[in-house]
Amino acid sequence: MDLPKFILGDNTDFPESIFIVHTEYPRFILNLENDSIKWLESFSSSDEEELVTQTKKLIEEASVFYDREVSRYE
Repeated sequence: MDLPKFILGDNTDFPESIFIVHTEYPRFILNLENDSIKWLESFSSSDEEELVTQTKKLIEEASVFYDREVSRYE
């Protein structure tokens, strides 16, 4: 099954939160309410520097994705 790179999600148990799921490595769920990230991968300490750099880029991509999706509802 092919999946999109990002998936937009919500949940009635968290009415204030909007989630973006990143389906490619490194997989994560981003809560846009507070910008918290839940990683769905395990990392070694040697991956830390690359992860910091990549995280910033992926959060920016997730924000662009969210803005694009919301604009399509208007």
